Amino acid sequence: MNETTDDKPTSAPPPAKKGFSGLHVFGIVLLTIVVTVGIGYWWLSHYVFPDNFEPVTLNASEQDSLNSKLNTLGIDTQSGGSAGPLKPEPYSEEGASREVHFSERELNGMLANNTDLAQRLAVDLSDDLLSAVLLVPFEEGFPVLGGRTVRVNAGVELSFANGRPLVKLKGVSLMGVPIPNAWLGNLKNVDLVNEFGANPGFWQSFAAGVDYIQVQDGRLLVRLKE
Repeated sequence: MNETTDDKPTSAPPPAKKGFSGLHVFGIVLLTIVVTVGIGYWWLSHYVFPDNFEPVTLNASEQDSLNSKLNTLGIDTQSGGSAGPLKPEPYSEEGASREVHFSERELNGMLANNTDLAQRLAVDLSDDLLSAVLLVPFEEGFPVLGGRTVRVNAGVELSFANGRPLVKLKGVSLMGVPIPNAWLGNLKNVDLVNEFGANPGFWQSFAAGVDYIQVQDGRLLVRLKE
């Protein structure tokens, strides 16, 4: 009887329960707090309290090229009238170019002439898309956002199809949150020229005067009709 009892195999001890120790739980909580604070700081600094933009400064060659384009459009780039008195000349369209083209840097460089605007507005050009980032300051008495500067992003599709320009609002975001289409008058992805160009007004005149328009990465080209 004793031999039978002695020969019986000893049962293995129960496996240790697996789980997080107190140190593990503390580490996870601490990591969660750090990540949350980091994301919150990025969101606040990027959208609610963004820094002003750094104005684009053109080099001498770029500025000369921009001045030449603006002078062609009849915009005087000489400050203080240093170019001397105007000389009378007969009007003529012979040899005049009907194309207007600007680079992304030139557009932002023109904004730099208005220091306050240059620090609050930046333009981006990509294929068939003109995007803008605007920093909007709210007055102290404004509800919730009073005294703060918020970041507004907007995108507009610009292209040329079926013999006419195509203009579509792609969207507007406030502090990184897209604004509902209903709040934008249901104008998202609507061809504004087709929608409003049939009636006399800006869109009809705009379409009638544009022979071609193209937005490429970093470049805007507009060709006007006679």
